[in-house]
Amino acid sequence: MKLLGIVIGILLLLGLLYLLCIMPRMRHRPDITPFLGRLYAHRGLHDNESNAPENSMAAFAKAVDADYGIELDVQLTKDEVPVVFHDFNLKRICGRDQKVCELTYEELQTLQLCHSDQKIPTFGEVLELVNGKVPLIVEYKIELSNLRVCELGDELLSKYDGAYAIESFNPLGVLWYKHHRPEIFRGILSDNYLKDGMKDLPKVLYELLHHLMFNFLIKPDFVAYNCKFYKDHSRVLCRKLYRAPAVAWTIKSQQELNDRRDDYDLFIFDSFVPEA
Repeated sequence: MKLLGIVIGILLLLGLLYLLCIMPRMRHRPDITPFLGRLYAHRGLHDNESNAPENSMAAFAKAVDADYGIELDVQLTKDEVPVVFHDFNLKRICGRDQKVCELTYEELQTLQLCHSDQKIPTFGEVLELVNGKVPLIVEYKIELSNLRVCELGDELLSKYDGAYAIESFNPLGVLWYKHHRPEIFRGILSDNYLKDGMKDLPKVLYELLHHLMFNFLIKPDFVAYNCKFYKDHSRVLCRKLYRAPAVAWTIKSQQELNDRRDDYDLFIFDSFVPEA
């Protein structure tokens, strides 16, 4: 019986440590109200077969006209210009097998997005276009530990008069905002990485990220999670136990949107136009 008591005590302690590790920010959370009541167009209201491909000025203009919030991606060029582009590599969208960070902004302007007449926009250009008309969810694309994109992106956002939230898959980006701009609505992006076939990082790191085990350090306000894995325990506990807003990425159909209404608070959509 004594051994059983020790085992139970250890299990309870481990359970408590787990709950402490996944705990988001609990005090002084920013007001979520400006972000409620609308859907968010993933990389703008885009169609890569049209003249409004993803993360283009045309796609962002269409989202603003339709009164959708916008999710977009920010990373740096070789000469440290914040630009709006999703992949680290240019091949899928621009047909050039190089990274964004390997080319200057001027060099990037020689490329087209998905054979359209659209170019890679600067983050500043997109902010000027949106001009506070709809809320933004800004994802920082961070490889390893270079957080310069947070510094330069925030220089632009600090002058922006509109509602925005920031998020990143890299906990270090969220940690930067915790230390430097604690008043900003910040979130951690996550996924069931191994089930999604991710292999670039060690499995143990993927598992820690999947289970949100760095929340105790970065204290996110919200968790943005792959909607395919909506039942994952850490995600559910953050929403149900800690009342942290949950953001769904990426909703791909009206049926999926309807099915996930009770599981998330904000919805990023792609590949369809939601019903009014």
